[in-house]
Amino acid sequence: MDVWRDRGGKALTDYPRPSVAVDVAVLTVDETLKVLVIERSDRTAALPGTFLRPGERLADAAQRALRDKAALAGIEFHQLAMLDDPDRDDRGWVLSMAHGAAVPVSEIPGDARLAPVTDTAGLAFDHATIVELAVDDLRARYSAAVDPARFLGEEFTVLDLRRLYEVVFGRRYPKDTFRRHLLHGLAPTGELRREGTGRPAEIYRRRDVALPPATTAFLLQ
Repeated sequence: MDVWRDRGGKALTDYPRPSVAVDVAVLTVDETLKVLVIERSDRTAALPGTFLRPGERLADAAQRALRDKAALAGIEFHQLAMLDDPDRDDRGWVLSMAHGAAVPVSEIPGDARLAPVTDTAGLAFDHATIVELAVDDLRARYSAAVDPARFLGEEFTVLDLRRLYEVVFGRRYPKDTFRRHLLHGLAPTGELRREGTGRPAEIYRRRDVALPPATTAFLLQ
């Protein structure tokens, strides 16, 4: 079988090759915005991750990392960025395809370790950067649609939604302005829920529509 060579006569095997890893930032809301971390053998914390095996796709490796390291299966995730700093891993030349996921806390194993996304400086390698990428990605998705990760389940009040968005975006929103902007993405159920001593609150479901640009700008401002 002929071996491919470049103009200099070198074959692919003549070039140095980095190892390729996948790392997954799994975000959830547990009073605050948190990320799932695991404990490494040296007692440091890191995101669930693994090295790519021969013939394996990145998505398959990410599924394997979530299953074997975090006891998570069947959750949705997507690629965020390829991290390629030659010095990012002290074990050698390792590229990492960073992935992001967001799931309700009820879907995360009860013995899992969750860390606030604001307290990730001690994570191994450049995993704090991956968390930042995942948070930015989550906020972009939440500014474009109503609760796409289903943190609230299928039915909720506007107050529930505002409190969630304040956790996701790390800021406060004026209640009347928030309601006006988000109503485009809500469908009333016709049911009410009593909250405290005030009048009953209307219960909504999300509509599968994109939020208007003005709402996106309001949420991200």
